[in-house]
Parts: sequence; C-alpha cells; structure tokens
Amino acid sequence: MSDIVLLTGRTMPREVSENDLLADELRQLGVSAEIQPWDEPLDWSEHGFALVRTTWDYWDRLGEFVAWAEQTQKRTTLRNPAEVIVWNCHKGYLVGLGTLGIPVIPTRLLREGADEGEIAAALAEFGERHGEAELVAKPAVSAGARGALRTRATAPDAAAHLAGLVANGDALLQPLAESVLTRGETSLVFFGQEFSHAVRKVPAQGEYRIHEHHGGSVQPHTPSEAELAAARAALAAAPAETAYGRVDLVELPDGPAVMELELIEPELFLPFADGATARYARHLAELLP
Repeated sequence: MSDIVLLTGRTMPREVSENDLLADELRQLGVSAEIQPWDEPLDWSEHGFALVRTTWDYWDRLGEFVAWAEQTQKRTTLRNPAEVIVWNCHKGYLVGLGTLGIPVIPTRLLREGADEGEIAAALAEFGERHGEAELVAKPAVSAGARGALRTRATAPDAAAHLAGLVANGDALLQPLAESVLTRGETSLVFFGQEFSHAVRKVPAQGEYRIHEHHGGSVQPHTPSEAELAAARAALAAAPAETAYGRVDLVELPDGPAVMELELIEPELFLPFADGATARYARHLAELLP
C-alpha cells in the first residue's frame, strides 16, 4: 500500500532519475510512494492517488490511455485529471489558446483525411502569412519531435509529408521560430499554479529540435516577466485544476509565445534547480486527503 503511485511507461525509452528522486523525497516527508507502469492492474483501494509522471508510451496507445485515465479517475484521484489529459493530448489545444488571446506559435490544424486540395490551400495560406519562412509539419498527437519535418511551403516534400500525416491522424503546420536555432526554447515548471523553476533547452549546432536524443542540451534559466505572464495565462486555460505543468515557450518578434503546454507527462527538469524536487514533494504531500 502506498500514498502516491508514480505512473510511468512499461517500456521506457531511457532511464528517468526524476521518478526515483521524487519517490525518495516523498518518503523523507513520511509519504509512501511507489513507481508503477500506468497499465499495471492495481487495487486502488490500497493506494492514495495516482500521479501521471513519465507515461512516455501513451501517444502510441492513445485510445487505450484515455480510456484508462477515465476509468482510473472513477477509482481514485488522478492527477492530472482525465479531462486535462483528454484536452492536452492533442496539440490542437494551441488553436484554442490562440482564440483566447494567449500568445502561441501560429498553428494551422489539418484534420485526418484532408485531401490534396486542402493541403495545397493550407500551404498556400502559410506562404501568404509567413512568406519564405521555413515551416514545421508534425502530427497533432506526438512527442519528442517524432514525425516532424522542417521544410518550406513550396518544397515538394511539404505536401507529401502532410499527406502522410493526415492519412493517420490530424496534423499541425507551424512556422519555424528562428529564435529556436540560436537561443532554443524555455520551459517553465509549475507545481499547482505556483512557478517553481525554468530551464532553457538549446539545440545542437545545425538542429532545430531541442530534445536530448537529438543532441540538445539543458541549462538553468531565469524567466522574464513576459515569459511568466504567457506561461501563467496558458496554464490557467486548462479545463480543470492541475497538480503540475510545464509551459514551453519560444521567442517571436513580438515576444514569448507558447510552443507547448505539457500537462500529461512532462519531464520537469527537477535536478536543474536547487530545491525543486523537495518543492514538488511538499506540494504533492499537501494534496493528500
């Protein structure tokens, strides 16, 4: 029996020290914690609440994962809750954030099954709005830049790649933020609604993808007031209260903009900020009944 179950994936792409650090910190507070795959059949009457942590296989099993979240929430407290997971698993939420006046990376959503004419129209619209700027075409449900292509609207591979994406799901079309190539992205981490710490994720030379498996690196970052404001506005738009969140920002000519709002299974970069793991553990302990 444990107070908090930290949920991970059954087959992980790499080891995640954050889970062990957090579990150890919780135990020092007198809170029992264990790490389990999200699809492990557990008797939730023997546990406190379920914390989604590093379920890094959910995008390959999305229907199963969403059904699991909705069922698990009926048996125990799920953090973040199922309605947040359902809303956040599809990056089309960026379009919704934009309609609320929250600064986001310009995003065009192409629905599954879009035909050649719709794809051509989307690329032509991109050219009208962004000129010769490079674009990124990617799946609406994905992580770690999987399925992303950096190209130009007039390049033959743009239409071909989008056609391949919409054959299997929804797709996004976004301009490449030039600032990513030089300063990278910033990630602001929140526990509840309280800001904890931030990092800057910098791509390798010649890369636009900032992820570690693409050669990216991470360094501590002190966010500007504009970055904090944009992140807080995005976090406040979630459909239910969140226990944790990470807001990824890029710098556009008119200021910071949301690239992603990570409310399901974000890496929280706990080792990069003094006291971050302890802050998170205390926050979780306060959520126990």
